[in-house]
Amino acid sequence: MQPLMLHQTCDLGPIRAVTATITATPDGCEAEFRLDGLIPAIIVPEPAMPERMDNLWKTTCFEIFWQPLGDTCYREFNLSPSGRWAAYDFDSFREGMRDAPVERVEITCSHDENGLVLKASIAAELPDPAQVALNAIVDHPGGAIQFWALAFPPGKPEFHSEACRAVIIER
Repeated sequence: MQPLMLHQTCDLGPIRAVTATITATPDGCEAEFRLDGLIPAIIVPEPAMPERMDNLWKTTCFEIFWQPLGDTCYREFNLSPSGRWAAYDFDSFREGMRDAPVERVEITCSHDENGLVLKASIAAELPDPAQVALNAIVDHPGGAIQFWALAFPPGKPEFHSEACRAVIIER
């Protein structure tokens, strides 16, 4: 598990640490995200029908950005504790957004008062070698949001920035 850092503009709040890991598989990838802290003090989406859905990033959500080394295109996955998911392809930084072809996304999520664990198994064509970002958005009652990532570019939290893609994946 790799530690994610809280963006400098965010207050610490009830979540004290976020860790994540990702592994390439023959069919795509598997990822795990962990939140450590007071889970009842954040918004956790309720379990729902597992399906593709837009705007998951507007509340507590986990993200993977997968970019082939040396290319400008990338794929974004949004993984909700509800079991819902999204996948988008981009030609370059926030350009050419469209739904990405995905065979299957399976999400399991469990939590108690002190932690939350989300595991995702994604079956999709993912080129390698690739540079990958692992991110978390943590929504708090009252509208405060925390942004967590392996790395951030200078300025505001921008998960689409290549600077966030701090892990190199090879099969």
